[in-house]
Amino acid sequence: MTGTPVYYFIGIKGTGMSSLACMLKDLGYEVCGSDLAKHFFTEDVLVERNIPIYEFDPANIKDGMHVIIGNAFLEDFPEVVAARSNPTCICERYHEFLGTFLQKYRLVSIAGSHGKTTTTGMLASVMKEFGETGWLIGDGTGHLSQDTQYFCLESCEFRRHFLAYHPEYAIITNVEIDHVDYFKDEADYRSAYEQFIPNVSKAVVIYGEDSQARMLDFSGRKHYWYGLEENDDIQAVNVEETENGMHFDVKFEGRMYAHFDLPFVGHHLLLNSLAVIGICILEGVDPSLIEKGLSSFQGVKRRFAVEKHGDSIFVDDYAHHPTEVAVTIDTARRRFPNQKLIAIFKPHRASRVLYFADDFASALSKADEVYLCEFTSIDDKQDGTDIDITYLADKIPGSQILSEDRTGAKVLAEKAPACYLFMSSKDIYGLAEQVKEEIDRK
Repeated sequence: MTGTPVYYFIGIKGTGMSSLACMLKDLGYEVCGSDLAKHFFTEDVLVERNIPIYEFDPANIKDGMHVIIGNAFLEDFPEVVAARSNPTCICERYHEFLGTFLQKYRLVSIAGSHGKTTTTGMLASVMKEFGETGWLIGDGTGHLSQDTQYFCLESCEFRRHFLAYHPEYAIITNVEIDHVDYFKDEADYRSAYEQFIPNVSKAVVIYGEDSQARMLDFSGRKHYWYGLEENDDIQAVNVEETENGMHFDVKFEGRMYAHFDLPFVGHHLLLNSLAVIGICILEGVDPSLIEKGLSSFQGVKRRFAVEKHGDSIFVDDYAHHPTEVAVTIDTARRRFPNQKLIAIFKPHRASRVLYFADDFASALSKADEVYLCEFTSIDDKQDGTDIDITYLADKIPGSQILSEDRTGAKVLAEKAPACYLFMSSKDIYGLAEQVKEEIDRK
């Protein structure tokens, strides 16, 4: 595309950032960016497309670039300073760029404190059955073509970034407080969603069994509750959940709509499916297409990703909030009832651990054994909260602090055979690979 700018990503290995970079590259734009030298799983797709990745250096910023800034990088970060001070550069945060770029598509935003990534993936899997669909998901995957009509966007409330989006529909999976380094309390957290809801032009599909969600002011916007209760507009009834799948009927506004047989295990996946079904009902999609699209959903990266290794099972999950940790362990208990559950948790943001310490302790204690890794991310203590992992370890009797190296891997390998639950929004998957290698050496 002659005459178009070079898109430069500060923090190009971030999950959403790498997805967006690939999408722009696939559309024919020139794309490059910077990040840490260490390997992240999100960079593989960048390498496949020959997208240049540089180490951080203000000299990387060239005249005329369109600079997209990752959320972890504050205004005093040297590359951000260089870009902002160059009058020939266009500078936007990730969410600001998306808010403008996606205006041409029929946008569906998927918001909420938990379940956004999986629900976005599920919705994209269904919508591409009836229309050319693009998506941008927080697991580092995205898709966009010249013919895209619908677009499914994981829309994060972090620092109210989702206010940049103006979708036709929105799913809100729950309104349980998170990002406590920014939001003052539950009321402040709810206020972000109350600001977002007027951006939705057609309707909001929202989880009905969330007490905070029921407190929201919808400002007259059309909304539909989903769940298992009589006061839900999109209600699952006659539910049967097994170790191999789930079966249920859906009622819409009190009338029977359709029956669904889905190959999912875990109550959270039932709820995510209901949200997707709700959007599809509003769009007039045939129930058979909905079931086909949901059944073909293969999951998303780092969301209860299961790998069998010898007699052991390895689960990689993005869980970084106590509710997500509890769901991950409960799901593993249901799927692998005869396995010893070993929880390995690496937190993100000290403020989150400080605020939810007792909840984390309760959730992690559902496992048979608990191992904790230290903070290592660039933004873990950005807000000044200065605790280490011992703060959480002291609240979990019998838990152990584990190093992310061969020494730690050997400790875990001695527990085999087991179901290892690696939980973190950060790069804990490297330790899992070392554990597999140590098991093979035994």
